[in-house]
Amino acid sequence: METTYFTTGQLAKWTGLTLRTLRYYDQIGLLIPGEDQIGAARRYNVNDLRRLQQIQTLKYVGLSLEEIGHLLAAERDAGREIRDSLLAQLDVLRQKMMHTENVVKAIRRALEEGEGSGEKGWNHLANIIQAVQTEQKWGEQYRSAARLQSRIHLYDRFSVNRHGWHRWVFEQLGTEPDVHVLEVGCGDGSLWQRNADRIPESWRITLTDRSEGMLDEARSRLQGLPQFKFLVIDAQDIPFHDGQFDKVIASNMLYHVQNIPQAIKEIHRVLRKGGQCYTTTMSLRHLQEVERLGTDFDPEMEVLDRVIERFHMDNAAEQLSPFFHEILPFHYEDSLIITESEPLIEYMTSTPMNARSRLQGATLDRFKAYVEQILEREGALRVSKENGLYKGRK
Repeated sequence: METTYFTTGQLAKWTGLTLRTLRYYDQIGLLIPGEDQIGAARRYNVNDLRRLQQIQTLKYVGLSLEEIGHLLAAERDAGREIRDSLLAQLDVLRQKMMHTENVVKAIRRALEEGEGSGEKGWNHLANIIQAVQTEQKWGEQYRSAARLQSRIHLYDRFSVNRHGWHRWVFEQLGTEPDVHVLEVGCGDGSLWQRNADRIPESWRITLTDRSEGMLDEARSRLQGLPQFKFLVIDAQDIPFHDGQFDKVIASNMLYHVQNIPQAIKEIHRVLRKGGQCYTTTMSLRHLQEVERLGTDFDPEMEVLDRVIERFHMDNAAEQLSPFFHEILPFHYEDSLIITESEPLIEYMTSTPMNARSRLQGATLDRFKAYVEQILEREGALRVSKENGLYKGRK
């Protein structure tokens, strides 16, 4: 533990891996020892150990060595921190555990009720097959978790409104004492972390998310603040009593929910009479200059996730109105002035659309040169940001 380097044999003994495995990883370029090699002996440093840990965890999840190699190369190129990787690993492992439990339940149900014959037997077998087939694409899940910070980073670096989105959203909540707050889809807890200096001590705040990995990150960020409780839930089935909360927040998440009306209905149910809901979203014009930048280079490229079309600034009030009254819109004035190519490209390749697959190898190099030429000519890329909040009363 006190040494700076390990030989292949020492690393094998310490980690429990075989010499053959480590040599194979070296041979295929997956784990090549770093600098400061002496002679023929391979010397592994702490960065190599970190990479080996990622390899083994992602292999355990079910990824192929080829896919792992692509993932780790993308992380290296993006300059991501080990903490971001560990959080992504934790998130995908939690999802893998949930998937495994669903398969186990299906098999147990078949055993408890007897597989039988005829239609009942067929149904049990079909249920097991369906449970197995619903396995997620774990590589995509890992990428999604690891890339969340890429999008936040772009906003933090280049937003014109230096007041900050999270500070502005918090100000819309008011400061009355003894308030019980629920946030559905809290993510990594950024709203609260960035306002930790002004959260009233008398507030009781319950943060929820579908992702245990995100919830763990929120818990870590807000450690030591006694107002908070944390719970994994689905916004379509909120496990709280009717009228339990004074305020419910759903920030930039309703467009991801499968059944949006059901989620809004649940938010309405757990609010007390006169309680307020706060939903944030974007307009369809949000970041359109980034989308055009991609299509001007490659007409087939897609950057912005179309999921926003399900709940945005122009249709949110219509979806909220069956459940709430006094629905008021609040617009956050902002834009981006982007002066560097790398954070912009990292953002574009972080979305779930096809920009990542179309910007690889020599094409990525050409696109970077294309963006830098525009930045040099124009001085900056000016991008529209259209975010807002709808406040409704029960």
